[in-house]
Amino acid sequence: QVQLVESGGGLVQAGGSLRLSCAASGRVYSTYVMGWFRQAPGTEREFVAAIKWRGDETDYADSVKGRFTISRDNAKNTVYLQMNSLKPEDTAVYYCAADRFSVDVVARPPNEYDYWGQGTQVTVSS
Repeated sequence: QVQLVESGGGLVQAGGSLRLSCAASGRVYSTYVMGWFRQAPGTEREFVAAIKWRGDETDYADSVKGRFTISRDNAKNTVYLQMNSLKPEDTAVYYCAADRFSVDVVARPPNEYDYWGQGTQVTVSS
């Protein structure tokens, strides 16, 4: 079992930055893929970025490429999402998730992820 806890959300003006953290506890295997998703009111949860728990592979949604960076610190069991040049349309609850079985790091739907955090709210004002 893996527990995920997100933090770092908040209110920021358009053009600003935030860094989200996802602290993992329990047994996280090197083969796991860690992902960030987001969900705005009235919309479906959507893929944002993913990274291998051990490895350099990453993938991003087109809407955040060049603005967001996913990274991890294995020593701290933490995955990060650095968000720059934020836009009002980035406003959502952001979730961290772990995929036990995928081999490669590509955008996958939420139902392929096995463990989820509780989410952290990001609000970008115009």
